[in-house]
Amino acid sequence: MSKAFQRFLKRATDIVVSVIGLALLAPVFLVIAAAIKLDSPGPVFFRQERVGKDGRIFRIFKFRTMVQNATEHPLGYHTNERDPRVTRVGRFLRAYSLDELPQFFNILAGDMSLVGPRPTLPYQVEKYNDFQRRRLLVPPGVTGLAQINGRNQLTWPQRIERDVWYVDHWSYALDLKILWQTVGVVLRREGVYNDGVPDEISQVG
Repeated sequence: MSKAFQRFLKRATDIVVSVIGLALLAPVFLVIAAAIKLDSPGPVFFRQERVGKDGRIFRIFKFRTMVQNATEHPLGYHTNERDPRVTRVGRFLRAYSLDELPQFFNILAGDMSLVGPRPTLPYQVEKYNDFQRRRLLVPPGVTGLAQINGRNQLTWPQRIERDVWYVDHWSYALDLKILWQTVGVVLRREGVYNDGVPDEISQVG
């Protein structure tokens, strides 16, 4: 199977899954939105600039899991399991990655894919070397190789290494394998918090 056809399959899968997901999960979105509004003041959605394929800036969507103006806290962009900024509802959403569901909109728009390196914050990209910038050669994903192999418990260099390996060895079959393994990781709630490692998987906002 040619790489061009595999890329076509990847994009087609992204569109089909995101459309079906948004349709089926609409009632869940409403319940989560109501719970967020009842739990703490602030918007339902968290939006933040991230860096996508080839360095293009886009706005990522997540359900808000923290109090407003969370980055003004001394922890800044870092978070851990006992982070006081995480709301009660937010803690539950993070535990099962439900805060990531609105990223179906990003996938449908073509900003993201189901599988790929997690979208990076601009200030992190400014510090990239040539090796690290290779992770920007593919669309960012909701899940990826780093998320099924340690998730937020990985160090920053370890995440980069896994992301670049994915870029170098990408195939449609690898995407399907990562998606399948992601289900188990989410159900086991592995590596939800990063205990002080610069955060680019969980939101801060």
